[in-house]
Amino acid sequence: MRALLAFSWLWLAGASAAPARQPYQAGIDVLLSNGAELLRGKRVALITHPAAVTKGLVPTADALFRTPGVRLVALMGPEHGIRGAAYAGERVADQRDPETGLPVYSLYGKTAEPTPGMLQGVDVLVYDVQDIGARSYTFISTLALAMDAAAKANIPFVVLDRPDPDGGLRVEGNVPPQGWKRSFVDWLPIPYVYGMTPGELARMINGEGWLPGGRKCKLTVVRMEGWRRSMAFAGTGRPWVPTSPHIPRAETSFFYAATGILGELRVVNEGVGYPLPFELLGAPWIDPDVFAAKLNALGLAGVRFRPLRYKPFYGTYKGKLCGGVQIHLLRPDRAPWTAIQFYAIEILRRLYPAHPLFAEASAEGRAAFDRVLGGPQTRQWLEAGKPVSKLLRAWRREDAAFRLRRRRYLLYR
Repeated sequence: MRALLAFSWLWLAGASAAPARQPYQAGIDVLLSNGAELLRGKRVALITHPAAVTKGLVPTADALFRTPGVRLVALMGPEHGIRGAAYAGERVADQRDPETGLPVYSLYGKTAEPTPGMLQGVDVLVYDVQDIGARSYTFISTLALAMDAAAKANIPFVVLDRPDPDGGLRVEGNVPPQGWKRSFVDWLPIPYVYGMTPGELARMINGEGWLPGGRKCKLTVVRMEGWRRSMAFAGTGRPWVPTSPHIPRAETSFFYAATGILGELRVVNEGVGYPLPFELLGAPWIDPDVFAAKLNALGLAGVRFRPLRYKPFYGTYKGKLCGGVQIHLLRPDRAPWTAIQFYAIEILRRLYPAHPLFAEASAEGRAAFDRVLGGPQTRQWLEAGKPVSKLLRAWRREDAAFRLRRRRYLLYR
């Protein structure tokens, strides 16, 4: 067990047998290393948020505002806002940035896409947002819509690249079915965990013609230095800045993939409202010992489930004693993250027929679950009691096809 834990720690640290060939540099650091020559003399609009920082932990907005020769004229913020003060799903209003005095346009309020008025007089639109590598995390929808706005305005679009905190190797989960209705949590036809950096994904959006009408933007990606696909975020050597209130650590992105979809139902608490967001699954009617035993009996690689009781401070079952499990990823590189919640649904269905999850969920909760998965097909499969293992096999075939399709857009080995 000691050796196993040691291996797990090495993976979390992004360490492999060979050290990085060069120190890690985010796209913003590479840009600034030559005086931001790419943006010199141009009027720049920047899409960013608090987790986009330089190696000195200076927000990109502040760094570019202070860079001689760069005329930053407007800021735009995705979900949670330009300085990260808004909760998940909370609409954000336009405002003026207290640090730079620049106008801040919300892309998670009255509009989700930069409007012609926002881009009037802008020479280049820059995107610097740290993502977490899950399809339902709304930043990639903002990325795609911003690319489309730049294409329609005929202005260049620049992505300052950042790492996928999950690493660049993992691809898992369903791909939205043909003809699905796009939503802001399911805008792109990619697996739930897609294993690409924002710059790589932007290249794929452009190359595959995924913008409306097949439009393409004038895309430039400022590549990172010193990042490899095998590296989790800790391998960068940088401190993690939360991308949203419930992603306090880089490793939380692993757990987000493992429980976030189930959490949409608001029938099982996924740890949101407790100091372990997305690391728990619990409800007042669950026997923690029985639930943990059934999950552990699956023999899923790299993961163990520990029974516990806890009271959420807010969110689902606020103030109520819940029985459940804490998910321990002993080998995150081997554990089937996304599958965990679907096996949990299958087990809970058998253990507690008096608590059918989908029937007890509100109409809003069921709709949210369906949106994240690109339609009702997965819910209908689970409601019918069909085996999760067969569902996952079908998804693995979709994932394999996606891996081949994405290869031409990858920037890092």
